[in-house]
Amino acid sequence: MDEMRELYQETILDHHKHPRNFRKLENARSSEGYNPLCGDHITVYVLLDGDVIEDIAFEGSGCAICTASASVMTESLKGKSTEEAERLFGKFHDLVTGDPTETPNTEGLGKMAVFFGVREFPVRIKCATLAWHTLRAALEGKAESVSTE
Repeated sequence: MDEMRELYQETILDHHKHPRNFRKLENARSSEGYNPLCGDHITVYVLLDGDVIEDIAFEGSGCAICTASASVMTESLKGKSTEEAERLFGKFHDLVTGDPTETPNTEGLGKMAVFFGVREFPVRIKCATLAWHTLRAALEGKAESVSTE
């Protein structure tokens, strides 16, 4: 478990300092998300080819967990169908909201599995899931901003 905690910290720091897919994506669906408790404010862009996520990116400012989660999310979802993205969101949400005393189910999550550590800090769950909720709004074409409140 100590190795997982170390990997969690390394991944969070790396993706916060060097976020992947951090850019505006022209001609894409987009949605804004805001977490007033932490001050996270991001925009998620998604370019679809049918129901396949051809490209995905994000912009904004947020805490290390929010930025890292958005970065890992964008890396994980390129080339996936919207249905696969929805399933991954469910698995990710279960991972970060699960009982901290139980061993997390990380099957199929890849690099996203390191976010299991968030479950020990319930106030940080909104930071970790903001990008996912914002992506869902963009996929649904919702114009209003997503808020964690």
